[in-house]
Amino acid sequence: MRVDLPYFDLCVANIPYNISSPLTFKLLAHRPVFRAAVIMYQHEFAMRLVAKPGDQLYSRLAVNTQLLARVHHLLKVGKNNFRPPPKVDSSVVRIEPRHPPPPVNFLEWDGLVRLCFSRKNKTLGAIFRQANALQALEENYRTYQALQGAGGGSGSASVADGAVGIRSLGGDEVMDHDGDDADMDMDDNDDDAMTVDGDPATRSKGIGARKGGGRVSPEFKELVLKVLTDNGMDTNRSSKMSQEEFLQLLALFNAAGIHFA
Repeated sequence: MRVDLPYFDLCVANIPYNISSPLTFKLLAHRPVFRAAVIMYQHEFAMRLVAKPGDQLYSRLAVNTQLLARVHHLLKVGKNNFRPPPKVDSSVVRIEPRHPPPPVNFLEWDGLVRLCFSRKNKTLGAIFRQANALQALEENYRTYQALQGAGGGSGSASVADGAVGIRSLGGDEVMDHDGDDADMDMDDNDDDAMTVDGDPATRSKGIGARKGGGRVSPEFKELVLKVLTDNGMDTNRSSKMSQEEFLQLLALFNAAGIHFA
């Protein structure tokens, strides 16, 4: 995982299943963009990778991957096709990167999607009423306002470096709550932290995981909920939202001066 990949146009691989998520996003961050990859994954991971809005297995993994690529399940490979047979079934998936990638700040995107999938079957209105989430968002809001007042620009987040931002999407495991264990790498050591460049010193907690004291100002809470209600998104549920809807939600929050990274 620490080795720079050479130029390639096609990738065909049977990979160690415990690095499925970081390797997938390392490939998607590779430049120049490759044409296609055909990879064998653990079957459960593959089904999460290709899940669509409304599917039981729809999670951050599917949202992030399908933002960057078209993914297709090609075939299931039963464990009895191997000697000796492993403990799990496998599946082959085709990945075709979107070119060019969407013009989005991937660190902001990651912060939003983490928060939304912290309780993926709850409405957005309920999620964005959580005290911890509001406290973290207001802290970001005040920081951006201060930067703007100090002449630091418009206060909107700049687009993060493409490769670094994309790698952050797969840098750790995922646990979607409401009874759906959607661990990216089939591992239970989720600390809900985002790796930006592999250095532990740069790891930062996601919006939904932050703890903090202090009270949220009524004006800021009203601003957050106004973004949702004015655009008819307060009753949306993350488990049924498409990439386009998440992109729209991020744009609406950013336009109101609310940021997730």
